Amino acid sequence: MKEQLEEIIHQVYHKEKRNLFTFLTGAGISSDSGIPTYRGIDGIWVKGTQFHKPEEFGTLKYFKQNPEEVLQYSLFRKKMFEESEPNQSHFELVEIENMLQERFHLITQNIDNLHRRAGNQRIYEIHGNNREIKCSNGCKEIVNIPEEIKGKNIDEDLTERDIELLTCPTCGHWMRPNILWFDEYYDEKTNKKFSSLKVAKNSGVLFIVGTSGATNLPLAIAETALKYGSTIVDINTEDNNFTELIKNKKNKLIIREKSTEVLKVIKEIIENLSK
Repeated sequence: MKEQLEEIIHQVYHKEKRNLFTFLTGAGISSDSGIPTYRGIDGIWVKGTQFHKPEEFGTLKYFKQNPEEVLQYSLFRKKMFEESEPNQSHFELVEIENMLQERFHLITQNIDNLHRRAGNQRIYEIHGNNREIKCSNGCKEIVNIPEEIKGKNIDEDLTERDIELLTCPTCGHWMRPNILWFDEYYDEKTNKKFSSLKVAKNSGVLFIVGTSGATNLPLAIAETALKYGSTIVDINTEDNNFTELIKNKKNKLIIREKSTEVLKVIKEIIENLSK
């Protein structure tokens, strides 16, 4: 594994064009921080919404019918994320970014804010994030959740003050989490759709870490990277949709190990090149 990584990284490091080092991360990278994956047997949907399927609950349609329930659940997740800490994989990515600077880009499906808290700067949050809210009626401004609104326990209701702060000051409709729901489409404003595809186009290597590729844009990012000559490195504990995409391609490396160990090796290779 190390020799193959060295060869790939050396090639990309010395390229003049399409030479970005891009990392695409998903829920698996946050599992060591104690954040459950979303649809697994012990997933966050199971814990919080035992009577709903994720594709039913996590929709704009359901929000419009049950806004207080969804917002209360969003604040339950807010508390979960705030009580979690970035893990070693997050910190390895910060060190890699510090060495590569503008040649490093991080595309994440995670809304938990742990990459940002760890110290990464060049981040594309393609499923939005849990720090921000926006009007459910389409008013354009995206704002941070007011500091007054705190995370909640799963059985804790919204207060009158919460409701006041979660009402759009422009039109009076509910504010909603700035995340991508199952019945919504990717765009640039919330999801950095075009920015992330541009990064993929200019990548020399795309490292896929802790994600199975269950949604459209991550797969499109991998397809774009392949189309323009990038090498795909699939770092997951089991086969997934990306594996299926790259299995017959030449420019690929499939690694079935935990992300922390592999990211450490990648960091050390780049560190040696930077000296």
